[in-house]
Amino acid sequence: MNTPDAPTHVPWRAPRRRRRPAALAAALAAVVLGTLGNAPTAHARTAQPEAATCPANLAGKARCYTGQDTNGAYYTMAVPTHWNGSLVVHAHGGPDLGDSSDPSRSTDDLERWAVMVDQGYAWAGSSYRRGGYGTRMAAADTDNVRRLFIDRFGRPKRTYLHGQSWGGNVAAKVAETYGRQPGAYDGALLTSGVLGGGSRGYDYRVDLRVVYQYYCRNHPRPSEPQYPLWQGLRPDSTMTTAGLRARLQECTGYASDPADRTASQQRNLDDILAVTHIPERSLESHLRFATFTFRDIVWNRLGGRNPFGNRGVRYTGSHDDKALNAGVERFSADPTARRDLSYDSDLTGSVSMPVLTLHAIDDPTAFVEHEAAYRATLQGAGRDGNLVQTFTRETEHSALSDAEYADSIAALDTWVRSGHKPTPRSIAASCAAFDATYGSGCFYDAGFRPSPYASRVRPRPGGLGWPAMTAAQERAWSRIDGVGIAP
Repeated sequence: MNTPDAPTHVPWRAPRRRRRPAALAAALAAVVLGTLGNAPTAHARTAQPEAATCPANLAGKARCYTGQDTNGAYYTMAVPTHWNGSLVVHAHGGPDLGDSSDPSRSTDDLERWAVMVDQGYAWAGSSYRRGGYGTRMAAADTDNVRRLFIDRFGRPKRTYLHGQSWGGNVAAKVAETYGRQPGAYDGALLTSGVLGGGSRGYDYRVDLRVVYQYYCRNHPRPSEPQYPLWQGLRPDSTMTTAGLRARLQECTGYASDPADRTASQQRNLDDILAVTHIPERSLESHLRFATFTFRDIVWNRLGGRNPFGNRGVRYTGSHDDKALNAGVERFSADPTARRDLSYDSDLTGSVSMPVLTLHAIDDPTAFVEHEAAYRATLQGAGRDGNLVQTFTRETEHSALSDAEYADSIAALDTWVRSGHKPTPRSIAASCAAFDATYGSGCFYDAGFRPSPYASRVRPRPGGLGWPAMTAAQERAWSRIDGVGIAP
């Protein structure tokens, strides 16, 4: 599934060296200019995509191709038999964890998003050059697959971005970073997007990590080597996802029927959920992210520096808030680490194309309040006129109705071609025609508007204004050698 909450255990490795001696840096400047985020990465060229077998749900409907670019990213493309001339460039969720590109990821994504091809759009998606966190890296690989498609099939009539989950953050970064290039992209569709950016978008998982440890005391146990919780997990730990689930079960009984939980387990579970506002059904996946992906961010991407903080946050909702706030672990972010994470994944809102979003109101993974953060980001940049947001009464993250996905890309295409901006109500009304084909239902709530991000996620000091990274900050930081997260 396209979810940012399904990391698998991978061994820790030493972080890449981020700073180079001045002489070597100068010698390599022409080759690596921008690879740490200072400018768009030079785009790779590779051999022509090779013909491949399409997923079963596209058999007889399209021609499919796979390849690997010179950065190491595997990719998949599909051209429908009855091509409408336009292209959808897909950015997948995650981030997956691992050293290298996963060749199956983009083919799996094509199968999942076959509805786009079924609607007549060509499709291209990258697996990214490596696993682990790196929004600008993923954005560069996403834009590169667009260029590779053009090399092989020619320039499409129109090109649309589609980002799902963390891929929503990636696609939004593509729109800001590469969208100003003439003719590159015509519009963006962001579905179930993690749109709060890296410096604020994971604060509720920071809160989960410390609140969980306050109640459970088993991650780490007192008998194990101790480490600051902002690390997620100590670098040499051999803990697996199964081991983490066992500890969560031990403390909260989350996988048991309520009648089978002890009184202590039920109270721990009630307090954790009440304080963090995380749904019970996604508690384990959020704790996985706050463990394994945090370790990747801290150790593999930021050289052991801490980008997270919770000083000044008051936790409420427990059976004893005073004791919780007195006992929970507190820490402050390293300013350079927070800057690098912000530069890599925060959004400025500087988009010059139509952007349509689709989000389930009860999304258990990327809370719908991410959409409020994104609207505030575009408002802060004076670009909210380019945004239309739609919401559904569904309760899923990465498996909304195919009729809604087809409706969304059609609405974006009509907006781009006609120049007439749709409304949530007009998009909801047009869904029935697609549901006649897919029979998956239309669940729009045209009147819904999400509450501010701070209503769901406790803001850190100074964290109420949007965008989290201004265009001026982005320009200033881009001049700093080594800023951001290395590809």
